[in-house]
Amino acid sequence: MALSDQPAERHRQISRGFTERVQGARSWDTPAPVAGWDARDVVRHLVEWLPPFLAGGSDVRLPAVPSVDDDPVAAWQAHQEAVQALLDDPATAGRVLSNPHIGDVPLDRAIDQFYTTDVFMHTWDLSRATGQDDRLDPELCAQLVAGMEPMEEIIRSSGQFGPRVPVKPDADAQTRMLGFIGRDPEWAP
Repeated sequence: MALSDQPAERHRQISRGFTERVQGARSWDTPAPVAGWDARDVVRHLVEWLPPFLAGGSDVRLPAVPSVDDDPVAAWQAHQEAVQALLDDPATAGRVLSNPHIGDVPLDRAIDQFYTTDVFMHTWDLSRATGQDDRLDPELCAQLVAGMEPMEEIIRSSGQFGPRVPVKPDADAQTRMLGFIGRDPEWAP
């Protein structure tokens, strides 16, 4: 499936894949590929970091969602629907997110670049933690690696990614992306 280059549609496509993994999870307490996280923590991360990011740089206040501890499926669904509604709102195209690290960025592009990409990468984490299909779109994997590699020093210093995991030089795009973001592509619970 070719991913859209439009933020609202790309979020719809990528979050659909994550939603399938959320709905397919049978145990939320299984370890995840991120050290110290379990499957529930993958959902928690995505549900909890975006609201303050948006509130800190715009007038956007996402609605509260159910507790991830009580119901990760309901928490994800409510959060995903709120983000999609924001991206589908025609007024969002004229809004800006201001951030001291990235400057002023159109709101929909900021969500796409930082959040939707994060959902994409964490789809692998949740898939691996819950024993589901972990294949990601190879074209987006290749684009992400190509875009991140020139900024590796900045990315590593942010603390958002672990140390790079070495992979074979002829590895596919997904494996290269996973290694770049600090995931062991061979990880299993």
